[in-house]
Amino acid sequence: MIHLICSRATQEQIDEMLETLGLYIKLAVDIQRGILAGGGEFHADCETVLLEDGSEQVNIWGADWYPDSQTVTYESLINIRPRQNNRSMEILDLGIREQVANIVQNLLGGV
Repeated sequence: MIHLICSRATQEQIDEMLETLGLYIKLAVDIQRGILAGGGEFHADCETVLLEDGSEQVNIWGADWYPDSQTVTYESLINIRPRQNNRSMEILDLGIREQVANIVQNLLGGV
């Protein structure tokens, strides 16, 4: 199940987002709005939820969150953006990575 998370996630939301993959949650994070969509099988599905909610694609980055270790990884097909100087599946810009990590921690961390 994919959830749009605009404020601190509940344990129930975390559990529902974990249903698909078990150990981790695929995310799309809007670094402009400070929100995320998580769950499901593909980052692109999460990205679609954000786009339908009014996010702009240039502000959305893909990541994964591992609740057991409270860690974020920054690799997704939606991150390949030559026009934004990101030619890799991994988020290369350390500033963007930090923004993603902070949003994930604020909305999902410690639950």
